[in-house]
Amino acid sequence: MTTTYLAIVKQDCPTCTLIVPALAELAMATALTIYTQDDTEFLASVTDATVTLDDTLEVSFNHEIETVPTLIKLQDDAEVERIIGWSKSEWQTFTALAGLGADLPDWRPGCGAKNVEPHIKDELTLRFGDSGIKARQIEVSDIEDEIEACFSRDWSDGLPVVPPTELRVYRMLQGTARDSAEVLGHMPHNKAPVSIEKVAINAVMAGCKPEYMPVVIAAVEAALEPAYGMQAFMASTWFSAPVVVVNGPITKQIGMNSGFSAFGSGNRANATIGRALNLCIRNIGEVRAGEVARSTFGNPGRFTWCFAENEDNTTWTSLATERGVPVGESAVTVLTGDGVQPLGDEKSRTPESLILSLSGALKTVYHPKWAVDEDVILGVSPEHSAVFERAGWTKADVRKALEANLMLPSAEMVKGAGGCAEGMEPDYVAANPIVSKFLPGGIHIIRVGSNAGLYTAIIACWPNGGETGTQPVTKIIR
Repeated sequence: MTTTYLAIVKQDCPTCTLIVPALAELAMATALTIYTQDDTEFLASVTDATVTLDDTLEVSFNHEIETVPTLIKLQDDAEVERIIGWSKSEWQTFTALAGLGADLPDWRPGCGAKNVEPHIKDELTLRFGDSGIKARQIEVSDIEDEIEACFSRDWSDGLPVVPPTELRVYRMLQGTARDSAEVLGHMPHNKAPVSIEKVAINAVMAGCKPEYMPVVIAAVEAALEPAYGMQAFMASTWFSAPVVVVNGPITKQIGMNSGFSAFGSGNRANATIGRALNLCIRNIGEVRAGEVARSTFGNPGRFTWCFAENEDNTTWTSLATERGVPVGESAVTVLTGDGVQPLGDEKSRTPESLILSLSGALKTVYHPKWAVDEDVILGVSPEHSAVFERAGWTKADVRKALEANLMLPSAEMVKGAGGCAEGMEPDYVAANPIVSKFLPGGIHIIRVGSNAGLYTAIIACWPNGGETGTQPVTKIIR
């Protein structure tokens, strides 16, 4: 069995330059190959070794070098052991050369290898390793602008997207431990398989950071559930768009906004997570405006609509916990939203008064003369929630009071009543003298927004139930 040695060093490492005499001694005693990551001149005195410049860092990558100097013992060209840094006693024992480096210090730490530097490591994986990326590569000519190339290939929602290069997609996939080939489901309308890799590609285009990937994946998983009914509302002439609500510790970890302008611009996590979901729907499911997507007006939410619930300084239970997620877990709930109907009540200081304001505004959702199959989201500001919390009202108490106030006389809602042709069918009205404006449990209360403003946002939802209905879906973030 033949024993040889392999050393990985770099000139830009004081310990590597320090031990050059020891390398020269080792080379005289046994077969030694040295790969240097940056320069060969500093090894000129090591005349008995084979010295090679590892300028591509392929050797360093393949040997998984993290620290230089690294000395590897080979038997019949197979690695059996390695040591890193410089320890005189360790090198002497490792090489069986009792006097090796006798004039050198007893110990010096190593330095980080060039192949593990953050801006290089991922590129080396793509060049010499297995990135796991299976998507086909699309060549863009040198004279073609990458962003314009994405527009011309119809990958955009109308705003510029980040070109999804292999390197960017690989880095995005580092944000999740899940297999890039895992299929989450099939996207309406074309039933295309949705893999983690495809989600990562669209997350890159949306401008996400890798740490957002678990949230994006959970949002996509929720939207793919049959109960969510994406096919119906995305192909409708109505206004609805996906609404992504995030709860739990991850909202702080990735810097999501639950306060000032939570529905608006200025926060990268909010903006890009919601956009990634919409780009997946568009690019994987081929749901494009004017084609499958037939909304008369559209909705800015089809660019992005994502926010965190404001869970700070409140006695209220979060949306996720209400929907069965254990306290302390992070989760995504995907709903539908037609748009924001603002309600301002700056006078009510009791729950009873504020309930009347909310009820009055809620009667107009979709149409004042329609009821029964709607859900609705209430985005309650901290100042409005405080009116209820100070009186000891929970979200369940608010919901119960609103449901009671929204049991409406159907005679006022029948077609033609009050001179308005719109309204409910006479046969239904005759059989149901009192109707509920919303389905039981269909009022979804989310505490969100800043501490300044006695406001509530009313967001109507797509009809719930039936073959073409949509229900909120919650997924724990893995």
